[in-house]
Amino acid sequence: MTDRDLGSLLRAYREDVRPRDVGMPEGGRRRTPGLRRAELAVLAGVSVEYLTRLEQGRDRHPSPAVMGALADALRLGHDERRVLLLAAKDVQGSGVCLATAPDDDVPATTRAVLDRLAPAPAVLLDRFGTVLACTPAYRALLAPAGLFDDGEPRLAPVVLTDPRAHDLFPDWDAVADRVVADLQRESVPSDPILGELVDALTVLAGAAFTERWARPVADRGRDAVLRLTHAQAGALRVVPQVLVPGGGEHLRIELLLPADAATERALDDLAVGDRTLRVVRSDAS
Repeated sequence: MTDRDLGSLLRAYREDVRPRDVGMPEGGRRRTPGLRRAELAVLAGVSVEYLTRLEQGRDRHPSPAVMGALADALRLGHDERRVLLLAAKDVQGSGVCLATAPDDDVPATTRAVLDRLAPAPAVLLDRFGTVLACTPAYRALLAPAGLFDDGEPRLAPVVLTDPRAHDLFPDWDAVADRVVADLQRESVPSDPILGELVDALTVLAGAAFTERWARPVADRGRDAVLRLTHAQAGALRVVPQVLVPGGGEHLRIELLLPADAATERALDDLAVGDRTLRVVRSDAS
């Protein structure tokens, strides 16, 4: 990419949004049916001068907060936000990305505990919400949301940015609250990997992430009944239980217990035929 590609992309997105799509009047003659720079600047909370510099490629370092605000104002979808994120990263030569955690071995005893929990849905997570290993039932439950589509399955980006998560979780707001609270709770001061993840989510999820991240840390959603609408298993009700294994710093096991008899039967059916532990990654952080 060239330095101007980010600007060209922003301009193309702006010109593709009609004023009525964002609640603004069409008003007067326009050279393009899309938004004027001044209109987008107002919606995103930036100056027209700064937006002009971005579109003309004269500013190479837009902050994640600005990129997230522009993406929100432009009503960008999941895929468009990813394109914008990659364009910003390419222009800057570094910066926002979905960072990979450092490599450390998952303790064998921790993996053994998870293996013993099968056929129940259970998962081993690091402090970034990365799935390190899981039981077949957990994979079957979360796969419809796109969690295992990429090589680095991570809860927060999937829940906050993938439209399929809204279909899987009827109480999506509560689930989003919980995954962000878990990130906050496990945060380590000045952690560069967490900083890169936060920057990426600021662009990819926008206000859906930043507004939650700005709230005080709380036990949001823990031990509450979690509802799922699963294509194969139907309507499910589970209660998340968090276990902290010994010997694994910043690791946690999350077990999803059935909240009623119907869910218990559905989960048993989901796990039938394959009870082999799925090791997604052999490292943690």
